[in-house]
Amino acid sequence: MENQPQAAGGGQPLEIKIADNLAGGEYANAMQASHTKDEFLLTFFNIVSPSGRVCGKIITSPGHLKRMIAALSDNLKKYEATFGVVIEAESPKQEIGFKV
Repeated sequence: MENQPQAAGGGQPLEIKIADNLAGGEYANAMQASHTKDEFLLTFFNIVSPSGRVCGKIITSPGHLKRMIAALSDNLKKYEATFGVVIEAESPKQEIGFKV
């Protein structure tokens, strides 16, 4: 595998396992972001009117979030170079998520 994660210091490749309940993936069409001084919480939703459900949560550090944003930005640029400009989805008309 070409992009296999490496252990810290460039040692042996890390063995990454995936939980059975995550193997198929989940579709999310909405997200709520919140933070504390030490962590960012990303809550992903699958909204199908008139209701929705939480389909995933990610808690990460500010430094890792910044790396994730850079990786997503780079991938979006590559996607648009191949398939054309992506139009940003419209924001939900009503507030969704949890109050924090």
